[in-house]
Amino acid sequence: MDSKIESLELVLRIDWSEMDTYQHVNNINFMKYMQSARVQFWEVSGLAAMHANTNKGPMLVSSKCDFKHPLFYPGNVLIKSSVEFIKNSSFGLHHYLYNDDEVLCAEGHDVAVCFDFNDNKTFPIPEVLRKTMLHYK
Repeated sequence: MDSKIESLELVLRIDWSEMDTYQHVNNINFMKYMQSARVQFWEVSGLAAMHANTNKGPMLVSSKCDFKHPLFYPGNVLIKSSVEFIKNSSFGLHHYLYNDDEVLCAEGHDVAVCFDFNDNKTFPIPEVLRKTMLHYK
């Protein structure tokens, strides 16, 4: 594995329907953009496959977004995500959302736990998953 640490990047097209009465992207859509980036991380890291195969996987326990600058239609949003921390059974993701002019429009934080849906309890992050997560820390 390459020792270079990098963030995951996701570009989403802003849809006209995401606008609000103030003619900028409504705040709830920022949360949806972060969700798309979070799901991308779950797929890339192997969390989604682990859940599909074992019914053990990530569960979101907290999500926060600080708004810095509005987003507008037409345009795109670039989400750069990285692992903020890794603990025993929980981990955090840090998201930066940019417009087409590379202006930081929002900063978000997610906290998730590894959850066993069979036994309804958390479980320690497996070592192979921890190593993958460290690539994005």
